[in-house]
Amino acid sequence: MREYLRFLSRCFRLSFHGNWQYYAWMLALTIVALVGLNAYAKQIVAGLATTGMTDQVSWGLYIANFTYLVGVAAAAVMLVIPVYIYKNRDLSNLVILGELLAVAAIIMSLLFVMVDLGRPDRFHHLLLRFNFPQSILTWDVIVLNVYLLLNLHICGYLIYCKYCKREPSRKFYIPFVFIAIVWAISIHTVTAFLYSGLGGRPFWNSAVIAPRFIASAFAAGPAIIILTLQVIQRATRHPVRPAALQLLRRIVTVALSINMFLLGSELFTAFYTGGTHAVSAKYLFFGLHGYHALVPWIWTAVALNMLALIVLYTPLALKMRYLNLACVAMVIGIWIEKGMGLVVPAFVPSPIGEIVEYFPTLNEILVCLGIWAFGLLLYTIFVRITIPVLQGRLLIDVVFHTVQHQVAAESPAAQPVVEVAS
Repeated sequence: MREYLRFLSRCFRLSFHGNWQYYAWMLALTIVALVGLNAYAKQIVAGLATTGMTDQVSWGLYIANFTYLVGVAAAAVMLVIPVYIYKNRDLSNLVILGELLAVAAIIMSLLFVMVDLGRPDRFHHLLLRFNFPQSILTWDVIVLNVYLLLNLHICGYLIYCKYCKREPSRKFYIPFVFIAIVWAISIHTVTAFLYSGLGGRPFWNSAVIAPRFIASAFAAGPAIIILTLQVIQRATRHPVRPAALQLLRRIVTVALSINMFLLGSELFTAFYTGGTHAVSAKYLFFGLHGYHALVPWIWTAVALNMLALIVLYTPLALKMRYLNLACVAMVIGIWIEKGMGLVVPAFVPSPIGEIVEYFPTLNEILVCLGIWAFGLLLYTIFVRITIPVLQGRLLIDVVFHTVQHQVAAESPAAQPVVEVAS
């Protein structure tokens, strides 16, 4: 326990050391996070009236980001499956970075749920009045928190074993890995059921919502990981195998293809058959009675996803700059599709026929930026701590060797000092 506390202390101190780019990045994220915290303080005082949400459109930018980030967290399983099931060693070190991204994404998801509560002081009612198993919301709370604990345990145990230079015991993490694989799919499936289970919102009453969520998550998540790994490689000189990036490229290609197919299937059902389901879809894609705030959003998302799909299916994707272009287009396109293009249209028109459009306010946007900045701040710290351990530069022996060198420097006559066993 003493050595584990020393490990945590060294990790804490290490997170404050870096070059000027690291300090500039952390300072910028801290400023944005504090601005977001100030905006949230204003929301606590004035209530949800500081947001663009209304009685007719009660979910907005907060729930849109929550839905997207749950998918990013679930996508970490696309690194876990090749490593632990198919024994692909190209991703062996990268799987920890992917799971750390999942931890940061889940924390951000929970924060978006918290800021969406009009009365956060009444959050305890959710915990005290668990309507289990009838309430899908209760299921979502359970799966999100359990998935967070699973990833914290797996990452923490593997990193600490690497720090101690000992082989991790498979019985302490392999069972949790397989549980996490199933749990990753469950967190996004349960989130999808939150939408499709609302009978008063015909736009969400579709059986393909859950498969679409999984497909889009397995496209956007690995795309973010591809971009993140290249940034880590340039900032820390931690090598990333090209085979690993190409494997992730094939994953996002298949996942994005399935996502676009499911989207096309749902649009065919909506527009060919008509009915109440088609009213919100018509508002989303073409506008309704002169209201068309979301039309530019959704067509931008479709164009970006199609651009990414074209690049991924051509030899251009073998070049990193074009692969990065496809990943950026995919990340933005899926964020729009799963966010503004999925959450808001279900509320327009309302069950009594009212058409009230949703426009996020500046305060709402600042809160969202603050949460994203805080999540990136956490992930940067996680990576800053993990990379030296994976590279063998932060080991348990370093403590003993440092003591040896200090003794030798203070008392030259005492050389050579007795070796300390690792």
